[in-house]
Parts: sequence; structure tokens; C-alpha cells
Amino acid sequence: MIRLKDIAARAGVTIMTVSKALRDAPDVSAQKRTSIKLLAQQMGYVPDSSARGLRTRCNRLFGLIIPSMINPIFARILLAIEERAHEMGYDVLLAYTHYNPEREEACIRRFISRRVEGMFIAPTYLMARESRTYQELFESKTPTIILGHPAPFCSQFVNVEADDLQAGYVVTQHLLKLGHKRIAFLTGPTGTPWTQERFDGYRRALREAEMDVDDKLVFTAGRTIEEGAAAATQLINEGVDATAIQAVNDSVATGCADVLLKQKIRIPEDISLTGFGNTMVSEYFRVPLTTANQPKHRLGMAAMDAMQQFLKGQRPEPKRLPVELIVRASSGTASATPALRRHKAPNA
Repeated sequence: MIRLKDIAARAGVTIMTVSKALRDAPDVSAQKRTSIKLLAQQMGYVPDSSARGLRTRCNRLFGLIIPSMINPIFARILLAIEERAHEMGYDVLLAYTHYNPEREEACIRRFISRRVEGMFIAPTYLMARESRTYQELFESKTPTIILGHPAPFCSQFVNVEADDLQAGYVVTQHLLKLGHKRIAFLTGPTGTPWTQERFDGYRRALREAEMDVDDKLVFTAGRTIEEGAAAATQLINEGVDATAIQAVNDSVATGCADVLLKQKIRIPEDISLTGFGNTMVSEYFRVPLTTANQPKHRLGMAAMDAMQQFLKGQRPEPKRLPVELIVRASSGTASATPALRRHKAPNA
């Protein structure tokens, strides 16, 4: 490893002169600065960023905490944040929580100890109104952006989010316009704001159509393909009289669709199906999914815009981005007879 003293010895100057030249100090002539920088480059010198951070109190690091890279939503947000950070000359430290609150707390504390200049967190939502760790983060004065909906335990931070209420509403409206009156809803994890907002949008659209939510059509699914498959099996075994299924996200919709197709239930001829997110799987599944487009890349960019305001000493406003309905092959006019009543899943 090449050190400053190695460059100084080769250049025939003091270590202090080398240090000043590499920092563009004005008391070293331009000619000498240029020659020392060229020599350092030829020798393969790499500055010690950690030492520079201690000296300047500016380590040019951001911390990003997300539940998982398996979720394609977070992959696109990460891409946007990393792109902009690179342009700014920052590196991004990445940590995964796997939806575990204790692991999330450890990640936050570790990033505080690393003195990152800013933090982005997609939180694991808690039922509690307060979190000691989030309070510690607030007191550390680390600029922090919440990637997702605000909740009581993290309400003191600025957030960027998609308009999930609008998403649930426009998808349900689309199905109602196709003549569906019995629309099953597969919800996400209990207690998550995005689950509640998408369901509230569904409920609002039904009420505008002078229809009430039928609890027999509401099923807890979760967030994964496997959980979507389990929910579909439950719908079939209970013989639900739905002509359409509105899933809380594309993964749940995909798992649901796989079970339906294996049971020879045609999509959309027998039953319509929709998702949320507009992930790659929604477009390239056997039956391309009608879905709500979550502006993933724009969410990441909005988070970086907010972070740049923080770094300039300004407090940004929360950001709520609109969604767009993407109509594909999985939604069609309502079937005359509910298909789920004619089938029964295996191992029932």
C-alpha cells in the first residue's frame, strides 16, 4: 500500500507538502501540485477515505436500510439512490432487515456509529406508537428519509411514498367498469400502512358504486408469491362467489394466478385478477397482469432530492407520488357464473 511518505521520498519533498498538494492547498504552487498528483497516480496511491472523514467530519457515506432485495420494488429504489449518490461522490452502505424489527434497530445503530451523512429507511412497521431506536436516530440529527408511509413511531422524519389509496381506488374502479360486483381482496400484512391504504381505496370505490365491503370476500394474504398461492387455495376451497380478485401486490397476484391456472380456472375468462407494483413479473407472467404502476425509480430520486435539501441545511417536504393503472390481459368482463364455486383445490 502506497503511503504519503513513499510519495514524499520519491518526489524529494516533505510529507506535509504531499498532503497539501493532494488537497489543493493554495500555499503549494500549481506546478508542484500537478507533479505530485501525477506521481501519486503513477505510484497507485489511493486516499484513505476513513482518515479523511475523521479529519473533515464528512465521510461521504449514506446508509440504506431495506427489508430485502427479493422485493423488486426495493431493487429499483436502490438503483435510483445509488445512481444519484454516485453522481454526488457518495458511497451507499446497504443493510437488510428481513422484516425483523430487532435487526432493523441494530442496522440503524450501526449506521449511526459509522457516522453516515444521511440515512434512507424502508421501515418494518410496528404497532407501537414509539420506538427508542428511532428516537435515538432523531436525536443523532442524522438526516433521514423514510421510504414509505409515515407511522407514529417514525412520524418525526420526512418520507417519500406512493399514493396507495389512489392505487387501490383506480384498480377497483377498473374492475367495476368491467361489470364485476363481487371483487375479492387479498390484503397484505396486518398493521402495514400500505396494506390499509390499498384496502381503503378498494372500499372507497365500492362505496361510490353504492356497494358495501363483504367480509367474506376479504382474505389476509401477505406479501409473497407463496402467501398468494395459499390465499388462492383458500378462496377455491371456500367456493367464494367472486368474479374478480384484487391482490395487494404483484407477488401475491402471481402466486394466486399460478394456483388458479393449475386448477384450469382461466384468467380472465373465468375470473379477473389484478396486482400492484408493476414489477417485471407482472408484465411477463403467463397472463400479463393488470396492475397499478408504483413509481419505483421516481421514489428513489425523490428521496435523493430530499436528502440533498437536508445537506444544504433545509428541511424538505414529504412527497407523495401518484400511481398509474396499467391494463393488461388479466382483467376482462365479469363472468356470468363464479368460477371458484366449480372447483376445489387439491389436499383440501
